[in-house]
Amino acid sequence: MTTIGLIGSGNIGTAIARQAIANGHQVVLSNSRGPETLTDLVAELGDPARAATAQEAAEAGDIVVVTVPFKAYDQVPTAPLAGKVVIDTNNYYFERDGRFPQIDDGSTTPSELLADHLTGARVVKAFNAIQALHIVSEGKPAGDPARRAIPIAGDDAEAKATVAALIDSFGFDTVDAGPLREGRRFDRDRPAYGAELTADATREALAAAE
Repeated sequence: MTTIGLIGSGNIGTAIARQAIANGHQVVLSNSRGPETLTDLVAELGDPARAATAQEAAEAGDIVVVTVPFKAYDQVPTAPLAGKVVIDTNNYYFERDGRFPQIDDGSTTPSELLADHLTGARVVKAFNAIQALHIVSEGKPAGDPARRAIPIAGDDAEAKATVAALIDSFGFDTVDAGPLREGRRFDRDRPAYGAELTADATREALAAAE
């Protein structure tokens, strides 16, 4: 049994928590407002779920999901995530997050900034390009010709394999876009972002991104 820590418990975080529990895992949920604000959600999710601080969720998780507004990426605890697989679901929306010139000019990407902040963590970008509701509702068995794919990117092959296995258990294929920098290929406004695509179509969408 794997424990999945969630730093952020909004729509994406909650959807991942539901699927994790459905597949036999435990989850530790956190948000910026404190564990007491997650009482109702934890009660709904049942015994495999508990609420904690972000620090505690980071410490408890075998896999940790960072799913916060991008502007708050530098508030994510660093020390407890060293060496851990960290799933980055964040999207950069300048209307909400403010402008980050180094992203706007292409010199870095949102996931690379998170990875620079989380020294030693093994960051894999995933779940940013799918609607939260679909994480719960759109999974299909392996081999189904209509099975959707979720793109991932990361610099650590073992970490990507771990995340791909989790995605497979949720009912989705995985398409590896390459190193973490290539996560830009399924960022906002790219062809693969939000698209409901099979693995082959996802590969085409990633290749079409500039």
